[in-house]
Amino acid sequence: MPGNDSKNDSPAESMYPRAAAARVAAALKDTPVVMVNGPRQCGKTTLVRAFASAKRAYLTLDDETQLAAARAGPEGFLRPHASLVLDEVQRAPDLLRAIKKSVDEDRRPGRFLLTGSADMMTLPTISDSLAGRMEVVTLLPLSQAELRRRESRFLARAFGGGLPRPSDSPAGSDLLQIILTGGYPEMLRRPDPARRRAWARDYLSAIVMRDARDIADIDKLDQLPRLLRLLAHHAGQLTNFAQLGGQIGLDDKTTRKYVGVLEQLFLVRRLEPWHSNRLSRLIKTPKLHFLDSGLLAALMGLVPARLAADRSLLGPLLESFVFGELLKQAGVWGEVHTLHHYRDKDQNEVDVIVENESGDLIGIEVKAAASVRASDFNGLRRLEQATGKRFRLGVVLHDGGAVAAFGERLFAAPLGVIWA
Repeated sequence: MPGNDSKNDSPAESMYPRAAAARVAAALKDTPVVMVNGPRQCGKTTLVRAFASAKRAYLTLDDETQLAAARAGPEGFLRPHASLVLDEVQRAPDLLRAIKKSVDEDRRPGRFLLTGSADMMTLPTISDSLAGRMEVVTLLPLSQAELRRRESRFLARAFGGGLPRPSDSPAGSDLLQIILTGGYPEMLRRPDPARRRAWARDYLSAIVMRDARDIADIDKLDQLPRLLRLLAHHAGQLTNFAQLGGQIGLDDKTTRKYVGVLEQLFLVRRLEPWHSNRLSRLIKTPKLHFLDSGLLAALMGLVPARLAADRSLLGPLLESFVFGELLKQAGVWGEVHTLHHYRDKDQNEVDVIVENESGDLIGIEVKAAASVRASDFNGLRRLEQATGKRFRLGVVLHDGGAVAAFGERLFAAPLGVIWA
């Protein structure tokens, strides 16, 4: 079944080391419960199985018998296991209360390693029950750095005021192939684009129609696929929920709720606007991005020939691709990075702002073009003026092959720099 990532690990999934593995290993040494959160089929099962042993058994709630037992008696289900790897725990949320009770009786680190295919920490009853007892590690589809078996230095170097030197900078049709494929292992192992799109359609149908029921009470479940397709055609744009929902007969409140469900399933993410008291006339509307460009392309029916005929379709796809790559990097090393966008009423904008715990920030603008002009830096310059020394670097990423300085802290660079 496309939505099941607990069986038959694909070659594309198992051959690449995951940057998040080090965080999981560290957390198991000092934290009773570790949760690996992320979408189905992104590689969670492969990751956590590496930590299973004779002392830490592996069970999955995608097994209907195990699921029935967990739902019937959560405490009894856990009792035989002093330590456990438990896959897809969102299918039996009451287990988390039983885990809390068990951990309160025995606080040894590394007792429970869980995976969830829904962002359960957005549910107050669950986050409260394990507060102080659990560390959450988010795992998203494979990043370009992981696919190249390297550790990306982009964010670290950018906050230091410089850029790493890209060792490979795919452009043109090669870059397009990367973006259309995305990072899901099952997409990567299918060389035929039509087969990738077929898998993506089946995957999305399984996720929306099954997992949505596990995490939310949805009156109009048949509207979720329609909403998802609608959101795909508004990716990278400012999001007016009332207007979007109105196109398929949903009111503003219901649309926001359903978008929230799609966020919990790690399909989309709202990118909130950055704000500052020093700047007025800011647009305070969020953008919406898909977390995987391959799924977005499949939803939009994008193929190379169609993109070649209409380059305007590439911009939102490329922006979501970059957003996804930055989000993967921001969650790996333990330091908190927040992502925002910037736009003012004079049409100055920055596609993504990354801010660290110290309040320093970098700005990233994405251009679906092989060349960059001085005017492409208008938004970054405005951001630099407003934030002063907090502004560490601004970069315009483009479909080209060279790094060029447009100021002391402003650069044009090929897309490959973000996984260098």
